[in-house]
Amino acid sequence: MKPIKTLLLAAAVVLLVSQAAAQDINFSQFYDLPLLRNPSLAGLFQGDVRVTSAYRNQWQSVTVPYRTFGLGGEFKKPVSENSDDYFTYGLQLTNDIAGDSRLSRTQIFPVFNYHKSLGGDKNTYLSAGMMGGPVMQRFDPTKLYFDDQYQNGAYSPTNPTKQVFTNSKMTYWDGAAGLCFSSVAGEGTHYYIGVGLFHFTEPKVAFQKQYDIILNKKWVVNGGFAAPLSDENRLIMYFDYFMQGGSRQGQGGFMINHDFIQYDENQKIGISGGMFYRWKDALMPVVKLDYYDYSVGLCYDVNSSKLKTASQYRGAFELTLSYKAFNNHYNTTASKVKCPLFY
Repeated sequence: MKPIKTLLLAAAVVLLVSQAAAQDINFSQFYDLPLLRNPSLAGLFQGDVRVTSAYRNQWQSVTVPYRTFGLGGEFKKPVSENSDDYFTYGLQLTNDIAGDSRLSRTQIFPVFNYHKSLGGDKNTYLSAGMMGGPVMQRFDPTKLYFDDQYQNGAYSPTNPTKQVFTNSKMTYWDGAAGLCFSSVAGEGTHYYIGVGLFHFTEPKVAFQKQYDIILNKKWVVNGGFAAPLSDENRLIMYFDYFMQGGSRQGQGGFMINHDFIQYDENQKIGISGGMFYRWKDALMPVVKLDYYDYSVGLCYDVNSSKLKTASQYRGAFELTLSYKAFNNHYNTTASKVKCPLFY
């Protein structure tokens, strides 16, 4: 009975992992990769430039690990010296490799976001952003196993198979757009709420042309809130809610930030710790270290999905490295009183 149970467990793992591979890339430290959340969140930070890299290793305890890489850059500038409006342009790169077949997907998405000041005494902005570009995906069919390669109860990769793949790589174009409202509520308290639409072109993503597989549109709602608890401590909260086809997903949580040394918003040494949760999937403790212009984040997914028995609650390890600063040149945001920002 043990081989049968093992086979059934392996089949369940393959099914769940295959479903996960069809989903969009999502990091547990999602707040550090805003372009993957909503293009209108680009530029909501204190500074002129922000670069964030991320590495994620998932399902190491269950199967061939899924590895995901992300690199995003944002550059913010005032429209003119006499205007409180800004624009942000940037680039989001991602690559993930999944499963035995080495199924990989690489995205190259330029982004543009315009921040319109709504005037008044408050630092209030309406931001409209768009991004889009090519998505290249491929797999290695020689790494796959087929039932007709089992002969007399034994498998051999040299056994012939009737499964024929005429195409193992393809490129399609994808895009996203969004709106974000950001403002302040009281001294030192910042918040934003955004809505976005991903895959509005509904691209066809099948490797074989005879299969009409369409990537459904995905609606997103994003939010963030930051408020001081004292001169050295701050509460920061984030949440996302996704709707795609018949699926729904939510994630969110909080961090407490403590500054040991602070010269200004970017020039500081501090530490943050908190907890995030992805609905019916994982509990995610996180710790983050700020050292002047640089930040390092570390997170681990404690799996709570249907796969928790096979994974023994072990999910994903994730590491982020960020750089955020002013450029100290003409047309910088450093001298501006009003500016779209968030912590």
